[in-house]
Amino acid sequence: MDIRIVDARLVNEGEVREGDLRIVGDRIAAIGPRLEGRPGELVLDARGAVLMPGMIDDQVHFREPGFTHKGDLGSESAAAVAGGITSFMEMPNCNPLTVDAAALEDKHRRAAATARANWAFYFGATNDNLEAIKSVDVHRACGLKVFMGASTGNMLVDDPETLEQIFAASPLLIATHCEDTPTIVAQEAAARARHGADAPARLHAEIRSREACLSSSTLAVELAKRHDARLHVLHLTTAEELALFDAKPAREKRITVEACVHHLFFDDGWYDRKGADIKCNPSIKSAADREALLGALLDGRIDVVATDHAPHTREEKRRPFLDAPAGLPLVQHALQTLFEHVARGRFDLPLLVEKACHAPADLFGVQERGYLREGHFADLVIVDDAARYAVDDEPVFSKCGWTPFAGLGFGSRIRTTILNGEIVWDEGAHRDVRAARALTFERG
Repeated sequence: MDIRIVDARLVNEGEVREGDLRIVGDRIAAIGPRLEGRPGELVLDARGAVLMPGMIDDQVHFREPGFTHKGDLGSESAAAVAGGITSFMEMPNCNPLTVDAAALEDKHRRAAATARANWAFYFGATNDNLEAIKSVDVHRACGLKVFMGASTGNMLVDDPETLEQIFAASPLLIATHCEDTPTIVAQEAAARARHGADAPARLHAEIRSREACLSSSTLAVELAKRHDARLHVLHLTTAEELALFDAKPAREKRITVEACVHHLFFDDGWYDRKGADIKCNPSIKSAADREALLGALLDGRIDVVATDHAPHTREEKRRPFLDAPAGLPLVQHALQTLFEHVARGRFDLPLLVEKACHAPADLFGVQERGYLREGHFADLVIVDDAARYAVDDEPVFSKCGWTPFAGLGFGSRIRTTILNGEIVWDEGAHRDVRAARALTFERG
């Protein structure tokens, strides 16, 4: 059924303007101030609400295969579309690791069967799969993930010569997790010696320290410059690291950087209240770091906002703090946290859409998504940004069943999510439709 969305506040390419949008099939067919109605079309009244492209999340861990007791491609993508995320790029540290062509194709098959949002997958780097990296099908992977600091899974790339060769030869954008493992190992050992496994949660920011982040991200930037590699540094957390990146439009950069919603929302003052529920790698750091990250969104040093969604069961998170796994379920509420920053005057709606929709589409070469443009795929979200939303009053769709935002409220609500021209989420409920597709990329 064709769809006409009327009287919306359309946010796109630096502007907010009132108007209508028509969807025919899976595409945006027309955008204008007053589009004429057509027989048989479905009309969605968006008066007073925001109409924007669906968020493209360039970093998630949906846990399939190997850890499906925590989450899977179906459950976590259901949470994503409920949160206005229409496309995701999923990480390779599952079981088996996505470090060869067969594992990559297996994940595509799984997504085609169960995913409820558009999908793409990273290929993973190890110390011994350089030839597989060189021969990867660049149309089947969104990027190459390099763990330059151990996080989860056996994917730490710590051989200097291997790193040099990866940065010299990768045919894909290189996305890095930057933390220095020897620094972290030493600091965690010291914390265990003092406190045992039940160390105070606030020590996490000292164990996964700013020094560990800065030394690793500095190395990544040096390698990228030396080899003219296309580098994307994931989940930046410190003010010091910002000096490594240029304040200019993302399209003009070979080296770009991402911030994650939880690092923009929480700070180390939340550890006493939330404990392991906000334990993540790299760690949430100080309020000053959070403010520096927010400022860097405005001046152009930070290019993309994502989630790093990484669910664990409630039982796993209730272990003694140092034994509890790191990672948070975030996709269902990520976009709402960004609207909170808009409501507080930290940045405006066009910047939100630039960082969460336009920039990831541009940086990864996603074809015909991430914008409100005639002829593009109709991946859209209608957001009521004057609504009240109590997190505890709504179901959590991630398989783990909990959220770090429990006990909080937001001033926005995801009203409707449209994927490839199909309504997949509307007024608090999923629609029983399978509209998701593999993302396609413009590659030379």
